Amino acid sequence: MTKKTVVPGIACLAGAIGLAGVLASPLAAAGDITLSYAFISPTSTFPGVQMEHWAEEIERRTDGRVTVNTFPGGTLLTADNMYDGVRSGVADIGLSITSYEPNRFPLLNLAGSLTGLQVDSSVASQTVYELIQEFPPEQLGLEDFKVITAFTAEPGYLQTKDPVTSLEALQGQEIRVPGDATDVLAALGGVPIALAQSDTGEALQAGVVDGYVSSREVLMDLRYARTVKYVTDYPLTNAVLVAVMNRQRWESLPKDVQAVIDDLGPEMARYAGDYLDGHVAESLAWARKEEGVEVLPLSEAEAARWDERLAPVNQQRLTRVAEMGLPAEAFETRMLELFDHYRQSDGVRD
Repeated sequence: MTKKTVVPGIACLAGAIGLAGVLASPLAAAGDITLSYAFISPTSTFPGVQMEHWAEEIERRTDGRVTVNTFPGGTLLTADNMYDGVRSGVADIGLSITSYEPNRFPLLNLAGSLTGLQVDSSVASQTVYELIQEFPPEQLGLEDFKVITAFTAEPGYLQTKDPVTSLEALQGQEIRVPGDATDVLAALGGVPIALAQSDTGEALQAGVVDGYVSSREVLMDLRYARTVKYVTDYPLTNAVLVAVMNRQRWESLPKDVQAVIDDLGPEMARYAGDYLDGHVAESLAWARKEEGVEVLPLSEAEAARWDERLAPVNQQRLTRVAEMGLPAEAFETRMLELFDHYRQSDGVRD
C-alpha cells in the first residue's frame, strides 16, 4: 500500500470519502487498515517531517497492512479544532501544539512555558514523552486520547535587527512573540506583538517589528536571516507537540498493530528532537555564512539579571496550575530530573 499526502484543494472531498469508509467499519480487517493523520503546518516543517516518517515506518513495520493518509497544512483540521476533531473522529490522528489550547493542557504546558531552561530539542522531547507516560492522563488533559508520540521544539530565542545583550538594549523594542511568551517579553522590557508566523516576514521587512522570538531554524527555512542579524543566546519558552489518536479507533486496531505504534512512540520523540537539533545547527551555520548573522552570549551577570526578571513569571505559572489542583511542583521537579538524565545519557535510556 502507498501512503498518500492530501493536498489542500482536495482535502475536504478526500477526507469525506476516506474517513466515511474508516468510520463505517471501525474494525478494519487485517491488510486493509487506513489511518488519517492531520497536522497544522506544512510537511517541510520539522513536525511535518516527523509525521511523514511515522507514516512510512508504520507501513514498513506492518508489512503494508497499514496505510496512513496525511493531511498537513491544516487541510483537514486546524489549530483551533485539532484535538476536538480527533476526539469526534474527523481524523484518526492529530498533531498540534498544546499551548494553542492552554485551558486544555495546563499541566503539560509547563514543559514549554517555563523560561531560562538550557535544553536542546532531543533532551526536551524525550523528557516530555516520558512525563506523559508517568503522569495520569486525567492530569494532563489526555484522558480522551491514545498518545502516539510527543516532542518539543527547541526553546525560542530572541532574534533581532539590532544587537541585544542587555535589558537596556531590549527596552521598548517591538518583538513578535508566540502567545505564551507575551508576559515573558514584557517582563524583560520588550513590547510583545501578536502576529502569526506567516505574517512575521513581511512585518520584519516593513519595520513593523524589530525582531521575533522563535526556535532558530526559521533563520534559514523562512529566510528571516535576510532581515534579522542577531540571535541573543538566552532560552525563552518552548513549544510542546503531542500526536493523539481517537480512542475508539485505537481500540479497534489489532494488538500487533498497537504494539508497533507503542514501540514507535519513544523512537519518534527522539527522532523529532534529533532532527530539529541537526536542522537548527545547519540553519545557524547557513545564517552565519550567507547572511552574517551573529549569536550573542549574555555575560554571566547579565544572564542573572534576566533570570531574576523571569523568576516571578515562572512562579506565577506554577502557582496558577497548582491552584487548579494539579501537581505543578512535582511535574517541574520530575521534568528537571529527566532533563539531567537525558543530558547525561545522551538520550539513551539506562
